[in-house]
Amino acid sequence: MTITKRNYLLQTAILTLLVGGVGGWVYYSINPHHYFGGYPLIPLFFFIFGAFMISMVESCRRRMPGRMLQIYLLMRVMRMLVSMIVMLTYCVAVRQEAKLFLLTFIANYLIYLIYDSWFFFTFEANRKLKKKKENETIA
Repeated sequence: MTITKRNYLLQTAILTLLVGGVGGWVYYSINPHHYFGGYPLIPLFFFIFGAFMISMVESCRRRMPGRMLQIYLLMRVMRMLVSMIVMLTYCVAVRQEAKLFLLTFIANYLIYLIYDSWFFFTFEANRKLKKKKENETIA
């Protein structure tokens, strides 16, 4: 396991615990009649997808470093499509809590989207900085 993958999984696990545990507790404290039992599964979904995403990005980094941006964007599109399928399936299956589920799911989606964007932005910035330092050392 690379350092990048380990850091991503550790930070995502902490975010998942905060959003799932603390966020769920706050949500239940503020609106106990609107809290639904499946709430902890939403951050878990994003953690599992994040683990899949970092595995794909790490694999691409080793095999096809020139295609990192394409793989990253592909993972974003896949997350959006899978999220839409999950939201649609839940809304069809459980019509009473659909609005609350959608609002909660979208809020979580945005939280993880912002975190992933920050993580991969800093990852690429650090990678370019290291490459620049290596080029300066060689010259």
